[in-house]
Amino acid sequence: MKISISNRRQALNFPNESRSFDETRNRVCFWGYDSAIEISFYVAADALQEIIPEMEGTAEGILQSFDAARERIHAVAGEVYAAGQKGSYVFDLIADDFQ
Repeated sequence: MKISISNRRQALNFPNESRSFDETRNRVCFWGYDSAIEISFYVAADALQEIIPEMEGTAEGILQSFDAARERIHAVAGEVYAAGQKGSYVFDLIADDFQ
């Protein structure tokens, strides 16, 4: 499913469903695109736990929770990106971003 988040400052797209689990930092990595520029996003497992309280704490459970909340996560990623530092291409999404 292609999701596009747009506003006057940017057009952020999520053209694929690629994501991976970063076990070292306990977070999910995913990517969006602003034109041809790749933007990296990381959503912390504790933020996913806030969205889906019944999430299993395994890598598989965390990725499944990400998939279940993908639309909301992409929407928040778009908001964080739009409000972020110009020229920054890496964003960490934390629990407070989903409040």
